Amino acid sequence: MPKVIITENPSSWDIDLENVSVITPADYLTNNQLQNAKNLKIINLCKSYHYQSMGYYVSLLAEARGHKVIPKVSTIQDLRYPSLIREDALDFDDLIQDTLKNVDHHSFELSVYFGKTGNEQYNKLATLLFSLIQTPIFKVSFICKKKNWSLQYIKPLDFSEVPPEDRSILSKALQQYFSGKQSGSNYQRKKYDLAILINPEEVTPPSNAKAIQKFVKAADKVGFGVDLITKNDFGKVIQYDALFIRETTNVNHHTFRFAKKAESEGIVVMDDSESILKCTNKVYLNEVLLSNNIPAPKSYTLRKDAPLDVLKSFHFPFVLKQPDSCYSQGVVKVNNEKELKNAIGGLFQKSDLLIVQEFMPTSFDWRIGVLDNTPFYVCKYYMARNHWQIVDWSKSSDKEGRVETLSIADTPGPILELAIRVTKLIGDGLYGVDIKESNGQYYVIEVNDNPSIDAGIEDKVIRDQLYINIMDSFMQRVKTY
Repeated sequence: MPKVIITENPSSWDIDLENVSVITPADYLTNNQLQNAKNLKIINLCKSYHYQSMGYYVSLLAEARGHKVIPKVSTIQDLRYPSLIREDALDFDDLIQDTLKNVDHHSFELSVYFGKTGNEQYNKLATLLFSLIQTPIFKVSFICKKKNWSLQYIKPLDFSEVPPEDRSILSKALQQYFSGKQSGSNYQRKKYDLAILINPEEVTPPSNAKAIQKFVKAADKVGFGVDLITKNDFGKVIQYDALFIRETTNVNHHTFRFAKKAESEGIVVMDDSESILKCTNKVYLNEVLLSNNIPAPKSYTLRKDAPLDVLKSFHFPFVLKQPDSCYSQGVVKVNNEKELKNAIGGLFQKSDLLIVQEFMPTSFDWRIGVLDNTPFYVCKYYMARNHWQIVDWSKSSDKEGRVETLSIADTPGPILELAIRVTKLIGDGLYGVDIKESNGQYYVIEVNDNPSIDAGIEDKVIRDQLYINIMDSFMQRVKTY
């Protein structure tokens, strides 16, 4: 398996590793050979893993390309919630107390390199920490209060922060990791009530109030006790066996934190955090579509520092999309170079990357609802009147196009096959696949992890069975978890 280390300053890399390439994030993101390569092993040592930074996108696109990367994006997100890591670390609290019992200070820091340290007496603890965190190199801080040690924080390190005396430790740890002999594996925790997370104040929720009541009724029918919860009920999540998120999701949002908390407690959840990560970021989805030859409109991932002449193959009008745009917001159509320059200035304030996509005008978009990799509802969402999108946010009324609901039997087979094909690349949860039809061909626009399910629309054909299907899936997952 080819091996690649990614760091901002390859010229400063002074560790000699056989058959290992050291490149910049920009090289990895833009090199066509690397994009199409298979079975790459990626070590992401970027200076920052912050949301939508270059380091974040290295891991995100590595996963989209099918490369084996450390850290994974899910790990990067875990680092944003140190309280969850501290809770997980309590599972080996006895080892922490025993390992640090002879430390004669009230605080202690430990640098960990792929589960190794410079002191043999700390290696068992380092191995468990690496199993828990799965980040290449990091510093962990402990504090002692009343003779009891507790983990305070985790700080990922980049290569420039590794002191010279630790370079040999890192070298040996890297060699061991690349050989596949590293100790430890992904840390997992082990643990019929259902919680439905909603936001009563959300303007465009994924399900209207009547649909939520139908979900409650269906859940009761299959054997769940149901509570409706809000973001203020985070501490109650551990009381449930399953969590159904019916609030618009995003990675940089409490919905993601709810999903991660549920998963850490062994609770079945839709949308799961992996699906939120993959579906809410259009850069990831674009890479998945390209890497797996899924038909989609012509697209390009634009870096903030790239010259605009890289877009010369695109003809106006075309579309700019923020990576985490939803409900037609954060999506701009530009008709000329002036509009392009005006648009990117604002869009790049939130992300280092944007998606540029050819404009494909159609009167409607197909939406295929998929559950457990099986289509179970189909809609045609028509564009808003005199507008190019389904929702026209410039209007205060009549801003949405009409919706036509079809039966699965009346839907063209190639559309259903395409929807199944693309959702299998994401997971086996609940998804809505948006597809455009142009000149007899079908093109995937996006995959939604939190698709709209409104009473009177998506359920118009199979009615209450739609809600039963979803609750049945939850019950099967709970019973087989």
